[in-house]
Amino acid sequence: MNALPDDAESDLRDRRRAVRELGAALRELTEAAVSTEVDTSILVEVAEQVRDLLPALAEVRRERGQLATVDDGQRPRRIYNPAAGPGNPIAPPMRVEIVDGVAIGTCALGLTYEGPPSYAHGGISAMLLDQILGHAHAANGKPGMTAKLALRYRRPVPLETPLRIVGRVVRADGRWTNSVATISTADDPDTVLVEAEGAFVVPTAEQSQRLFGELQRLVR
Repeated sequence: MNALPDDAESDLRDRRRAVRELGAALRELTEAAVSTEVDTSILVEVAEQVRDLLPALAEVRRERGQLATVDDGQRPRRIYNPAAGPGNPIAPPMRVEIVDGVAIGTCALGLTYEGPPSYAHGGISAMLLDQILGHAHAANGKPGMTAKLALRYRRPVPLETPLRIVGRVVRADGRWTNSVATISTADDPDTVLVEAEGAFVVPTAEQSQRLFGELQRLVR
């Protein structure tokens, strides 16, 4: 793919920076909203203020099947990914690095993700494990789609605690790959809190075309 002109590249960097800043601000707002115990009148006032901001953002928007302009096809990770995208206010976000083909994620979950009091909702654990396995498969040249994900919850995942999420591919057979992943705390990586086994499949060209059309080259 051809490189963007210098001005366009600079504009894209600025836009990505702004998207990350907005995502971070909205995460702070959401965390404040789910942890606040202020008077009811303040809640009503703030809700009105937030709604007043919506028209400015909604004036120009993308629809289903339309990529965000910050995802230009040159980046393997999408900025609005709900698990790892820094522009998505529901993402922790999880930061991921690849070490010898193994995907290692780090994040901490605030009260936004609470299930049982002081612990993370089980569905959030599933999302993080699915995401880290996607990174592991892509790192091993098998970017595909989740066909099966089986979880075992061994211990509750604590909130406001640095976490370590690790995913690795254990077997590849043509388009199909099998993988395992775990969640632990950063301070005690050997104690598994949640573990997963996943099966991923690389779509055929026909499947990719049917599912994603012209977007298929950008799906990760």
